[in-house]
Amino acid sequence: MQVLCKISNGVSDVRCKVCGQGFLVYWSRTSHAEQEATRLKVIDALAKHHAGSNSEHVHPRIGFNIPDWSGVPSLSAAAMLGGVQEWSV
Repeated sequence: MQVLCKISNGVSDVRCKVCGQGFLVYWSRTSHAEQEATRLKVIDALAKHHAGSNSEHVHPRIGFNIPDWSGVPSLSAAAMLGGVQEWSV
């Protein structure tokens, strides 16, 4: 399942287990079972952003897809089906 993540300094759906940064998550499917399985993959992907980096700002400041997608994040299935309307942080 593809998800779109947006950094959030307020309410969040998931948090990076390394730095604690919060993210809103927009799902391409709404099945609760699929979301729970994917949530663990999202948390692991966020932790991998830190691999080999000494910077505290390792997460993209704009929306990004997990798994990676080569297109524009706002045109991803997760963005469209998840109802993303605002792209500012």
